[in-house]
Amino acid sequence: MIIAQSLFNFQSLVPVALFGSFAALAWWALDVMATGKPRAVERLEELKDPRKRRQHAPESAIKQSDALTRVLEKASPSLAKPLQPKSEAELGRLTTKLSNAGFRGEAAGTIFLGLKFAGLVVGLFFGGGLITSIRGVNQNSLGWSVGVAGLLFYLPDLIVTFIGHSRKQAIFLALPDALDLMVVCVEAGLGLDQAMRKVADELKRTYRVLADEIALSNFQLQMGRPRAEVLHELGARTGVPDLRSLAAVLIQADRFGSGVAQALRTQSDSMRVRRRQLAEEKAAKTAVQLIFPLVLFIFPGIFVVLVGPAAITMVRELFPMMGG
Repeated sequence: MIIAQSLFNFQSLVPVALFGSFAALAWWALDVMATGKPRAVERLEELKDPRKRRQHAPESAIKQSDALTRVLEKASPSLAKPLQPKSEAELGRLTTKLSNAGFRGEAAGTIFLGLKFAGLVVGLFFGGGLITSIRGVNQNSLGWSVGVAGLLFYLPDLIVTFIGHSRKQAIFLALPDALDLMVVCVEAGLGLDQAMRKVADELKRTYRVLADEIALSNFQLQMGRPRAEVLHELGARTGVPDLRSLAAVLIQADRFGSGVAQALRTQSDSMRVRRRQLAEEKAAKTAVQLIFPLVLFIFPGIFVVLVGPAAITMVRELFPMMGG
């Protein structure tokens, strides 16, 4: 009796808790958005810092993105505090993972961890409250609540991993063409820095990801950073093994004074051979991978078409004779 009464009280408190949570969240979001800077102050800051200007974008989209960015930046530190890395190794792995996906801002790690914690809270309170209000308080509803919370907690990891894999694949496919163009530029008399700048300009339309990475390296070289450090960071930032090996070859050629064009040509040939080998490997795996759809989907249909008439004839002719 006491347990049933406690369950009834808990079920009656679930709608109240949901309403209070939504009201608190809406009040907090409105308060954060209302306390932002006026547009005139933001315009003055943009005039002071030209990098804050955003061209070729509608003003309404700019306002919405600015408001969303301010909300995330203000809410992320408090949300990400329970999930902050405990050591430098964990922080380095998180930074590398985000940089491989193209998120290199100072607040990228904080926003990422804040989104994970927010997904956990939303899954536990809102998803769990909705499931328990629909299905009641039992073991299955609690399991579903934990599952929804876990899914929302790991959803940012899945998205970042997918974006990072797509970027690595795009860079890997673009490297041989970029190296060929770089060889042409170097053999035409340009230095390595000018060749990289030319490659970044020419590949903007076809291979945007690789062009952006090379353009960032060019900017770092213009700021006075050592070439070896910039090339090493280029390989580590992208997470592509071929680009890391290319950076090592260029650093070695620059250090020992060997020909850069020959090193680039050799690296380009090896990358093309590796890309062709990967294509041949995937083509060889196709026959094995086709076995499962053939057996599961195509073979049953063929079996019914070929054996079906004979089975019907046997049922009609043989079974009556056996029964007689």
